[in-house]
Amino acid sequence: MAASILDQLGGEPALRNLVNHFYDLVETDPRGENLMRLHFRGHGLSHVREAQFDFLSGFLGGRRYYEEKHGSMEVRLMHAHVPIALEDAESWLELMNQAIDDLGYQGPHVEKMRAAFRRVALILVNDLREWGLPAADSAGP
Repeated sequence: MAASILDQLGGEPALRNLVNHFYDLVETDPRGENLMRLHFRGHGLSHVREAQFDFLSGFLGGRRYYEEKHGSMEVRLMHAHVPIALEDAESWLELMNQAIDDLGYQGPHVEKMRAAFRRVALILVNDLREWGLPAADSAGP
């Protein structure tokens, strides 16, 4: 059996380091400003590091902590309460890529992880008009 991406990354300690560094960036980098606002639409930031670790552990082939606690790992359902624009998805990806680079993670498994993150981030983009917000492709009122 092939090693999971999580194992190749360095296991749970490496993942926890990545998640913590990522959220340090979200909280301090200007690109994270809107991501923080979106978190405050939901449960706030107090639980997000642990929830992200729990989800990513299962997502990357390790123990499915998030599913054990919440019964599902359906990422669209988890984010259904949040208006997510393409710009938000791109900001998340930029900051996660920076965290990966800052920590020196590299190799084919990291590129697979980046590609998986991109796919998921882009499927979370939803129709902002449903939230009463102008769509990104809107030419105006």
